[in-house]
Amino acid sequence: MEQNNTALKRAHLPQIFKDWFANKGWRVRPYQQQMQRAFVNQSSSLLIAPTGAGKTLSGFLPCLVDLHKQLHSPKSKKKIGLHTLYISPLKALTYDINRNLEAPITEMDLGITLGVRTGDTTSYQRQKQRKSPPHILLTTPESLMLMLSYADAPAIFANLRCVIVDEAHALANTKRGDFLSLALARLHWLNPNFIRVGLSATVAHPESLAMWLGVSGEPVEVIKAKSRIKPRVKILTNKKYIPFGGYMGKYAKQEIFDAINKANTSLIFVNTRAQAELIFQSLWEVNTQTLPIAIYHGSLSKEQRSKTEAMMAQGKLRAVVTTSALELGIDWGDVDLVIQVGAPKGVSRLLQRIGRSNHTLDTPSQAWLVPANRFEALECLSAIQAIKKGELEGDAPMPGALDILPQFIMNCVCSQSTTPKQIYQQVLNASPYSGVDETTFKQLWAFTQDGGYALQAYERYQRLQLEDGVYKPANKRVIMRHRQNIGTIVEAGRLKVKRLRRAHQGKVVGEVEEYFAQQLVKGDSFYFAGEVLVFEGIRDMMLEARPGKAKNPKVPSYVGGQMPLSTYLADAVRALINQPDNWKALPKLVREWLNLQSEFSELPAEQSILIEHFPFRGTQTTLLYTFEGRKANQTLGMLITRRMEKLGLKPLSFSITDYGLSINSVQAIEKSNIPALFNPDILGDELEDWMLEASMLKRSFRQVAVVSGLIEQQYHSSKKNLRQVTFSTDLIYDTLKQYDSEHILLKVTRENAQRELLDLSRTRDMLFRFHDSFVFKALPKPSPMAIPIVLDVRSEQVTGAGTQALLEQANLYQEAEDMLDDIRELLSSSNT
Repeated sequence: MEQNNTALKRAHLPQIFKDWFANKGWRVRPYQQQMQRAFVNQSSSLLIAPTGAGKTLSGFLPCLVDLHKQLHSPKSKKKIGLHTLYISPLKALTYDINRNLEAPITEMDLGITLGVRTGDTTSYQRQKQRKSPPHILLTTPESLMLMLSYADAPAIFANLRCVIVDEAHALANTKRGDFLSLALARLHWLNPNFIRVGLSATVAHPESLAMWLGVSGEPVEVIKAKSRIKPRVKILTNKKYIPFGGYMGKYAKQEIFDAINKANTSLIFVNTRAQAELIFQSLWEVNTQTLPIAIYHGSLSKEQRSKTEAMMAQGKLRAVVTTSALELGIDWGDVDLVIQVGAPKGVSRLLQRIGRSNHTLDTPSQAWLVPANRFEALECLSAIQAIKKGELEGDAPMPGALDILPQFIMNCVCSQSTTPKQIYQQVLNASPYSGVDETTFKQLWAFTQDGGYALQAYERYQRLQLEDGVYKPANKRVIMRHRQNIGTIVEAGRLKVKRLRRAHQGKVVGEVEEYFAQQLVKGDSFYFAGEVLVFEGIRDMMLEARPGKAKNPKVPSYVGGQMPLSTYLADAVRALINQPDNWKALPKLVREWLNLQSEFSELPAEQSILIEHFPFRGTQTTLLYTFEGRKANQTLGMLITRRMEKLGLKPLSFSITDYGLSINSVQAIEKSNIPALFNPDILGDELEDWMLEASMLKRSFRQVAVVSGLIEQQYHSSKKNLRQVTFSTDLIYDTLKQYDSEHILLKVTRENAQRELLDLSRTRDMLFRFHDSFVFKALPKPSPMAIPIVLDVRSEQVTGAGTQALLEQANLYQEAEDMLDDIRELLSSSNT
């Protein structure tokens, strides 16, 4: 009892902190008191709280109190050193937190020192931080791993008391999350006495996140902050016109602008960087009042992003069009409206974005959802209904990505000589890797040491050498190459964009991907950084362009831009389609579209899959309404068309959306063909054949090769372009397949493809769920719900007996309306 009273007393806030809260008009909330008690008891914890609940202050408060006590204690003579390490998934968030922390530290005159360490930190500042670490260091996973690669890492982290992982939900179940868990395991090895504090938005499965944060999967204590205030979310559309397909949402530009005009400050979230450029330009087309509207995404230059951040913080902007780059944590308290353009793809993601408005616990967030097409209207309403019910989605925990382990092994050896046994124990201490077997680890160690059987004759793959029973780096070049390539983000080749003022002179405004730049010829125009640029040429690995005007500028696209549709939201859309009583909240045009589908064909049911077959543009089209997302539909399309080739049905091409798969073929598909095509056994031979032949495995190997350190993207001041990286990795891949088919990287490549590129689990679940439960409808023409899928111009050509079909170019919206008119006429004559 006496010990409990002592702990409780130590958990109380010092008077200086109580006064500060009182002066702000705030009160210490119960969950913040719980966080304080957990810290005093040396208990790691995970705070689950809605956006606006003060998560960041809750995480830092115990650290500030502890530092204050140490700095002002007459008994404390020793140097404190690095006390608290804060880890954020975004560089922008570290700078925002730095600004927010300076206020209480200055106002209470605490004497606590702060530092920021990211990829943008100067070498002088980095050296200064290593020699004299601040009390609190704000960093990213990659910068932390780089710090851990130095010989002085044990000394720097010797006095570490707390590690705060912000936006933990955005890191778990990702490669960066696996990477961070290994960095935490290394920290634990160097100093097992620090506590872990996770800060997370509301998630479906807090226990899984608590296990991810803990040591060896041992869950940390979960503390929840609840809010009874529900966000206010509605659908915003153009009442006269909603596209059948497309993903940009330009049709509602006037409605979006009107909403911005009525609010004080708005964030307009989109799902891709290309969409950000297009929506930004569209808003300025109708911005007759010249409201200050800016654009913000990850491909813009640091200078431009910093300028936007500063203007927003100073209240100089009315709106910012942005991507996920601003959905995490950054606190702009004056934002009173969020507009999501395009379907959210996930309820949890949507809540995160919505929470940027009215960023306080007791004030409801305000948001509009703008569906880009008619299917997305269903998705938006399903997300709104889920929010009202308080339902969230969550993915099951995945084992850690194995291609990160060679990089981790190298990182540890760069810091200090070691043995495989010591590093294996550290790997097991990382929750995602707690199940890695010793045989797999030894294979990955052997690869890290000399490249393996087929590569060990080459000097550049000799990275580790054994000396006096311990391993150390083979030479200084190995260390340098490793440190310059730390991380899990494998970028497509990129070129900096220089905005010219005069010949070859100007400033860098951001980056575009190499393959986009290769498509441009002199005089081509494109949207970038919020304006129209005209391409001049590529010089010294920079794309040079000047400001200009054009009627139809191109829009840069980026690999991996589209977000996956969550399983929960997919099921919710299926359910909504079968609940006509709930359609009244849908736009009138969408209700009419669904009713027409019901009359002409059938609505997709929840417990069966609807398959339609009809002639279209001189080919036979089979459409499966899967609602399983683009990755699963891409996989299913490849497998079914392979089976069709074997059956002599001569597939031509297929196109996919999040909601369905459309396959064109020469031969008509009969109902009797479906059991053989839509069958779980295509996951056998067809999958094996496809994976062995497809370029997809080479693409996966390219990612694995870069992450594992087999190939470097960066060395000294030079950076390999995409063509160079691809040539090198393709050559090595073919060599390993021929001479070392059991090489561990080939196994890792296959696992990586299944994890990152295919979504095999959803495809498998779909096939087993519906293979003997389908409805087949033979129709004279495409149904209303088929129209947006068959008119999607992004199709995959299938090589085989019928490769002659090409999609025609047309006014797609007018064509879609004409097709609906044909259906109405057909139904009318049928009724007569």
